[in-house]
Amino acid sequence: MADAGGAIPAPIIVKKVTIVEGGHHGGAWKVAYADFVTAMMAFFLLLWLLGATEEKQRKGIADYFTPTLVKLREESAGSNGLLGGSSITDVDNYPNRQGQTGQQTLTIPRDASGGPQAAGRQTSETEQANRLRDLRAKIEKKLAERRTLKHLARQVRVMRAPDGFRIDLMDNADFSMFELGTTILTKEARDLLEVMSETLKDEAAPLIVRGHTDSLPWRGGVKTNNWSLSAGRAEATRQALVLGGVTQNRFARIEGVADTEPLVTDDPADPRNRRISLLLLEGRGAASGGPRAAAPAAPEGKGKAAGRR
Repeated sequence: MADAGGAIPAPIIVKKVTIVEGGHHGGAWKVAYADFVTAMMAFFLLLWLLGATEEKQRKGIADYFTPTLVKLREESAGSNGLLGGSSITDVDNYPNRQGQTGQQTLTIPRDASGGPQAAGRQTSETEQANRLRDLRAKIEKKLAERRTLKHLARQVRVMRAPDGFRIDLMDNADFSMFELGTTILTKEARDLLEVMSETLKDEAAPLIVRGHTDSLPWRGGVKTNNWSLSAGRAEATRQALVLGGVTQNRFARIEGVADTEPLVTDDPADPRNRRISLLLLEGRGAASGGPRAAAPAAPEGKGKAAGRR
């Protein structure tokens, strides 16, 4: 539209200008980086505190930042008047108590029970472990002192048993406790039982002597069996121990279990299944076993077993 003088007005141009703050990419990254540095500083400060403080100091810091500290302090020892009906030595009622009586941190296994009984059981376990180690070392030392018996150390096995400690005297391909199919001790077996007598004669624990056989079949027509053979060998062992100095009233009983408790279950005919077990009763086993009259000797086998020693 022209004005009154006929001149055309100049056009109006609107220019939009966008202002970008902080340079090319803006300044938001600076805020994120500052938060990251602050978090890292707090993290390393925490690590430093954990390494530079003791357990009591860390518990004190934790108590300081506990949200309910004021309320707990009001209900703690010594509040509400002079001591508030509590002793000055009462432990403070904080999450991590720091009273005058002190405390210890305990790790209790699952399904375990505390109290004097548990402490007594732990002490008993330690004593039994020491007892087993001493018994094994005593036997090894006595065998080492005799040159002719030193090689029999591998035939003696000492272990824990549910009722006490068990000493197994085992056969192998080169050694046998008894003559073939009989209850007659071999020369080496008698010498070995002398060592056992020297080891056990000063002990107070009751003894059970148990005879074991392998499962090799007997020849036809033989009148004896593994039950009578194992019982007879247990009785022969008992007599040898008595001759070595073990008193008669130490024996709770003798047992013959034949081949029902093999040492090598995968091979019932293994010679190690032929063995004599000396069980020293301890604790409840000694109370229930009690010294008894020894069982009479079983009849000696008249026949010979195929391959039996």
